[in-house]
Amino acid sequence: MQSFWNERFAAPGYKYGTAPNAFLVEQAAAWPAPRAVLAVGDGEGRNGVWLAEQGHQVLAVDYAQTGLDKALALAQQRSVPPGRYATLCADLAAWQPAPQSTEAVVLIYCHLASALRRPAHRHLARSLKAGGVLVLEAFHPTQKGRPSGGPQDVDMLYTLDDLRADFAGELDEVLGWEGEVRLDEGPGHQGLGWVTRFVGLRPE
Repeated sequence: MQSFWNERFAAPGYKYGTAPNAFLVEQAAAWPAPRAVLAVGDGEGRNGVWLAEQGHQVLAVDYAQTGLDKALALAQQRSVPPGRYATLCADLAAWQPAPQSTEAVVLIYCHLASALRRPAHRHLARSLKAGGVLVLEAFHPTQKGRPSGGPQDVDMLYTLDDLRADFAGELDEVLGWEGEVRLDEGPGHQGLGWVTRFVGLRPE
């Protein structure tokens, strides 16, 4: 899978565009700036670089170095101040953030197999300081077979019940929703898609 994403991101252009995810923009509008943000599965940087432009301190984590290289190039093109957007090439199967080390976690289309998803999500929730927020958008199993993007393995698609179970006892749910949206995110996500959205807060 790692080689798949390295090859995909090595292609010219930005697979999912350079504009941030619309749901993330909507949620981040309420955040106090600056925040320490962990952007997991940040790929080519469209979300993490945008957050850095808003004044947040971002650590982008992905296991495809080719994507992170393009993300750093995008940050330079956007004149993000040095040090505000940093990258880490790591696999969530082996890497865990330190507990209570960040103020926001962003997971935008970071699809994990179920055996990895639950422990990874719980470690990420525990990386939040009290009052920290986690924002997630992913494809729902109903998306399988649609041409607008996402994994074709249903084991890597998330229901709201899956996410509620993952974060139970760790985060207080602020928003939980699943339904159809119109996607316009580069050539990789175009057209109507079924997504699952979750926002949770780390209890004070």
